[in-house]
Amino acid sequence: MKKSILIIAILFIGAIGFAQNSNNVQLGVRGGANFATVAGDDYDSPDSRTSFYLGLLAEAPLSDYVSLQPEVYYSGQGFDVDYAQFKVDYIQVPLLLKFYIADGLNIQAGPQFGFKVNEEFDFDPNEDSGSFDTDSVNDFDFQGAAGVEYKFPSGFFIQGRYSYGFSEMVEDVDVHNSVFSAGLGFMF
Repeated sequence: MKKSILIIAILFIGAIGFAQNSNNVQLGVRGGANFATVAGDDYDSPDSRTSFYLGLLAEAPLSDYVSLQPEVYYSGQGFDVDYAQFKVDYIQVPLLLKFYIADGLNIQAGPQFGFKVNEEFDFDPNEDSGSFDTDSVNDFDFQGAAGVEYKFPSGFFIQGRYSYGFSEMVEDVDVHNSVFSAGLGFMF
């Protein structure tokens, strides 16, 4: 766990350091809802787990229409099955390229590095009892992320994003993270 946190810190600080060499770097916060499930041949489309994400970001313009955006955020993921919930939470570190296609409107895409921080199976999601920790999911998940965002002149923005895990969640099992998210943010 300490190694994962160190890697996260190095990636984010490196990206922020690169971003600060550019003019007009903006720092911000973002948060919203996750609708997470899993995809793959070895698991038959469970219901999505609704959770949240919350984190920090920096945006460094590379030109008038392209920016680099490193982020670090907490992401509640997993899935629901019958009356239980499988929770797999990550610290996500995406490194996105943003392409402005109209005033304030942009599309974004790039790699995302997920570091597992929690994994548990909860038989009674509405109560504190009824859950137990598991350790079957891999500690690292390499993903791709893509989304759309509209940034208002005031600094507030709204966004939607999809991320898909290219790594197997469990060794030798064709199951991958699949997350839709929607949220708000503010650039300082």
